[in-house]
Amino acid sequence: MPVPGRGAGERAAGLAAVRERALAGPGEGATAAQHARGKLTARERIALLLDAGSFREVEQLRRHRATGFGLEDNRPYTDGVITGWGAVEGRTVFVYAHDFRIFGGALGEAHATKIHKIMDMALAAGAPLVSLNDGAGARIQEGVSALAGYGGIFRRNTRASGVIPQISVMLGPCAGGAAYSPALSDFVFMVRGTSQMFITGPDVVRAVTGEEITQNGLGGADVHAETSGVCHFAYDDEETCLAEVRYLLSLLPQNNRTGPPDVPCTDPPGRRSPALADLVPADGSRPYDMGAVIGEIVDDGEYLEVHERWARNIICALARLGGQVVGIVANQPQTLAGVLDITASEKAARFVQMCDAFSIPLVTLLDVPGFLPGVDQEHGGIIRHGAKLLYAYCNATVPRISLILRKAYGGAYIVMDSQSTGADLTFAWPTNEIAVMGAEGAAGVIFRRRIAAAEDPGAMRERLVEEYRSALMHPYYAAERGLVDDVIDPAGTREALVASLAMLRTKHAETPSRKHGNPPQ
Repeated sequence: MPVPGRGAGERAAGLAAVRERALAGPGEGATAAQHARGKLTARERIALLLDAGSFREVEQLRRHRATGFGLEDNRPYTDGVITGWGAVEGRTVFVYAHDFRIFGGALGEAHATKIHKIMDMALAAGAPLVSLNDGAGARIQEGVSALAGYGGIFRRNTRASGVIPQISVMLGPCAGGAAYSPALSDFVFMVRGTSQMFITGPDVVRAVTGEEITQNGLGGADVHAETSGVCHFAYDDEETCLAEVRYLLSLLPQNNRTGPPDVPCTDPPGRRSPALADLVPADGSRPYDMGAVIGEIVDDGEYLEVHERWARNIICALARLGGQVVGIVANQPQTLAGVLDITASEKAARFVQMCDAFSIPLVTLLDVPGFLPGVDQEHGGIIRHGAKLLYAYCNATVPRISLILRKAYGGAYIVMDSQSTGADLTFAWPTNEIAVMGAEGAAGVIFRRRIAAAEDPGAMRERLVEEYRSALMHPYYAAERGLVDDVIDPAGTREALVASLAMLRTKHAETPSRKHGNPPQ
């Protein structure tokens, strides 16, 4: 350690020695153990996340002041968390990374204070915050002080919500109350095999319920990506995961006062896509891949799907149109015919809210036969959960464009950003069918007695179904009533969307004065 009274040169040399100790961490053995678990060190992760040479560390020399249980004899620099800022593609990003080699990454008072400070700095600077999580929860030796540290993190997560993008990257265990910080962030990334999240671990589950389950079976990446919906992105290794975090950041703004970054568009805005007519069958009962439709429309066919493996009957994705970032919400006819259900409504509602918070225009692609019927859905609260999506769209002030490809039936049509709920522009393909319900169901209700009394009920039903379809479900019915702004050639979809987004770029929406809304929960 530097000694008072020595010259500046000696003190600088002493400082260099201290920094070398701080950078080295607990030693080669701890580093080897971390690598043996298939995990990188905190500094290796930061190096992958940020532009080379851009990281500036904050409070590198911080050490805890706790006593008891041998803590006074073990006071490593950084206290198990590395904090600072750097750049991703030249734009400022703040980061904190748990160092599992020190106290297992467990959170103590000094550790928490460092995180609080970097979160406050990110909010003040108006720049994204990325947390690289690999910690064993609260530092038990420090007692309630560690728990209070989590409270400070949660409060700051909430204050920053909708102001700066918050991304949680799970690279190790995250148990108990610690799991709530990722849940409060905008996006959660996980790595298969090494990251887990749960409130109560397998031992507690076994003791209370008698159920036997592994850590990954309870809260691994695949569980949260497919079943719980806690995880937005899951990858096989840390390198790929952190590369995708960088890609996501390239599609997000710095904060809620700036728009997402535009890039020069090499894909012609007026490019026609004749393939779209073949991708989408005119027969509404035949499935197709909406992902292929999105790929035909967006710049260079590239898009980043959010929650790809959860609620697969709806697609939520970030992409670019004409170089401008957009959020795409689309029914997926390949899964459950694209119906809306509880999980699809929750997934889309959260995505719409995120896009609205960060000034990302919304493009909605409709092919929806309605809400999923069933006792489980009704008892599970489909009314309440469907209302979340309705509220999110009605509350959104960003540019909103909807496109009806085929079916748009009943309440699901209204919920999926219809013109009546505030869509700025609504387009439809000539294959559109906008109605209260399908022609077969409608005819069965309206003409029930005529069908029953007919000599040939089957033939009568077929004739009346066609009569209903011709009268109320032809492609121009909604356009004639002003519910659709234009019926467009599918091949010209990209051109129509790019031109519309350019027009809406300067959209300004007045909102009523209120503290906040009270959305359905």
